[in-house]
Amino acid sequence: MCGIVGIYSNKDIAKELYYSLYSIQHRGQESCGMAISNGNNINYKKDMGLVGDVFKENELANLKGNIGIGHVRYSTAGGSHLANCQPLVGRCRKRELALAHNGNLVNANYLRDMLEEDGYMFQANSDTEVILYILARYYKGDIVESIKITMDYIKGAYSLVIMGEDELVAVRDPHGFRPLVLGKKGDEYIFASENCAIDILGGEVIRDVEPGEIIVAKDGKLKSYFYSENYKPVKKSCIFEHIYFARNDATIDNVNAYDFRVKCGEVLAKDEDIKADIVVPVPDSGWAGAVGYSNESKLPLSEGLVKNRYVGRTFIKPTQEEREIGVKIKLNPLSNVVKGKSIVLVDDSVVRGTTSKLIVKSLRDAGASEIHLRITSPPVQYSCYYGIDTPHRSNLIASGNDVEYIREYIGCDSLKFLDIDLMIEATENKATFCKACFDGDYPVKKLDREELLSC
Repeated sequence: MCGIVGIYSNKDIAKELYYSLYSIQHRGQESCGMAISNGNNINYKKDMGLVGDVFKENELANLKGNIGIGHVRYSTAGGSHLANCQPLVGRCRKRELALAHNGNLVNANYLRDMLEEDGYMFQANSDTEVILYILARYYKGDIVESIKITMDYIKGAYSLVIMGEDELVAVRDPHGFRPLVLGKKGDEYIFASENCAIDILGGEVIRDVEPGEIIVAKDGKLKSYFYSENYKPVKKSCIFEHIYFARNDATIDNVNAYDFRVKCGEVLAKDEDIKADIVVPVPDSGWAGAVGYSNESKLPLSEGLVKNRYVGRTFIKPTQEEREIGVKIKLNPLSNVVKGKSIVLVDDSVVRGTTSKLIVKSLRDAGASEIHLRITSPPVQYSCYYGIDTPHRSNLIASGNDVEYIREYIGCDSLKFLDIDLMIEATENKATFCKACFDGDYPVKKLDREELLSC
């Protein structure tokens, strides 16, 4: 996952871009950047680290301009290196373009080979650079037409904000895997991965960018285009956004993350016969589900784990060693709350299993008598090719293992996952979702070279 923001205004927007990026810091903590146009040229600043560390007051003051895009990153395609920081900025046909990307392409390696055979030299190893080069390759003065051609080539998940000297363009892939929201504040237009980046500026959310849609902000107006007049998009927005990645206050494709998570907890608690004493959430991602579980079960909700607020998300750290260290630093049990108690421990998902194992052990050490782990999503059994950091099935504890094996590995007294059909019902939305990480039904296949050549 990553987070993107684009702002089109009639005044300097560096500070607004900064605040918006700050609000979506949860989507990526490895690097960040922004590019801003003053109408004549594009200036940019990007670096490894958090938004508050990378951008200083004097630097923001020097980034003058009324159009800008920003990005927070965690790496899926491409490593955690400075060269892969976004936005990417380049020059094409005597004009500058900047691009920021949230998602993952399934055919990036093939496209990179194709471009290298044509003489292109890559500075980074992210799929975002592939998108920029294809866009530049087919740009002949009409940005919308070059984007449509680019969309013919690139396959997979992508939400994009693209900036020229005098225009801002937002693009969402034909399936709508990754979120992208349109907002307005006065004469400003704002595009962002989540509505919180619009809310923080005092703006109003207008709607989600539609799958396959291209929206251009130029000359103070918006114009909407679609990838193809003949293409009928099949929305497959990522269900994992609602389960884990998005903030509780996010509403994506008409599904509010908090309401969905509470509902999942309620559904999970139905027909339970466990005689536990308290419900304990895993902060922060398990809180909403624990509220729902507590509401349905009538068991009291207690804060049994204290979170260090200065530690980032453990799931999106780039190495397993860092994740394990991060869990130990991040969460500490309240022994006076859990000692001698039978607890229902609620979390949103189990991916690798190591985080849950460490948490259960810490609660045992703090004196919990029983630990019943409840997960408000199904077992993650398949790799995601669209932007979630699970590239190998061998890293997924539920791949090839049953619930009893997972329970023994984690060390809890009982373990229950939410049924996949009940999870979808909890969205209370008729939209279709990509749930390939749970059922292996990939809307866009990861093709091999021969298949790609035939496309």
